[in-house]
Amino acid sequence: MSATARKTAPLPEDIRARKGGVPIVSLTAYTTPMAQAMDGVCDFVLVGDSVGMVLHGLPSTLGVTMEMMILHGRAVARGLKASMMVVDMPFGSYEESPEQAFRNAARIMAETGAGAVKLEGGGSMAATIAFLVARGVPVMAHVGLTPQSINTLGGYKVQGRGDAGTALLADAQAVAKAGAFAVVLEKVPQSLADRTTAEVAIPTIGIGASAGCDGQILVVDDMLGLFTAFKAKFVKRYAHLGDDARAAIAAYAEEVKARRFPAPEHVFGDASPEKKP
Repeated sequence: MSATARKTAPLPEDIRARKGGVPIVSLTAYTTPMAQAMDGVCDFVLVGDSVGMVLHGLPSTLGVTMEMMILHGRAVARGLKASMMVVDMPFGSYEESPEQAFRNAARIMAETGAGAVKLEGGGSMAATIAFLVARGVPVMAHVGLTPQSINTLGGYKVQGRGDAGTALLADAQAVAKAGAFAVVLEKVPQSLADRTTAEVAIPTIGIGASAGCDGQILVVDDMLGLFTAFKAKFVKRYAHLGDDARAAIAAYAEEVKARRFPAPEHVFGDASPEKKP
């Protein structure tokens, strides 16, 4: 592909314009090689605060820091040319006030090159979202199961069943009105996800929601079978790379102990090979 024909990364308004069109594709990424594999395949790549659990062994996302998000954001940015990067705002970096949220969002965007930030919360975060958008920070919202709130939600439970669906729909409408360009719907009943997608003006990105959402996202280590501590119902394993890695490591260990590795083709002789004229 020539330089003039090279695909460029979409902007937040391009994602917003996909409402009701071809489904939006997204995955999380935390490293340069994984971002390179997704580049141009995913419409946007999310540097998720799930990095705390997936790569750092934390029990939840609550221990993730700004420094961690910026470090991984920079790594992912190095691997992207044709996909937009969105970076999660970690717990405690935006809830105190719109001013706090702007300072930290501006830092994330300036230090990573992100195209947008994502934050959790519905109506309670609407004023903050509006504050950020008015100051040039594109925001992706996140309602339903919000992992940063698991201590108040009582764990990783389905959200929006029964009468609670009205409040969740109102949350999605509130973030759209506040200026978010898209909203993640996590772990909500399919019927509610479909209704929300139909009634909210911005794209819905489902994770444990419905195929009828405007797009989908998964944690890449879940769908590749790299993270195996647990498997949510909404995860489909497209590969089992964790099993492959464990088998490869065991084979390596066996060959080292048997002195079959390194083999002759992996070591160097005393003399340099003669150069042919």
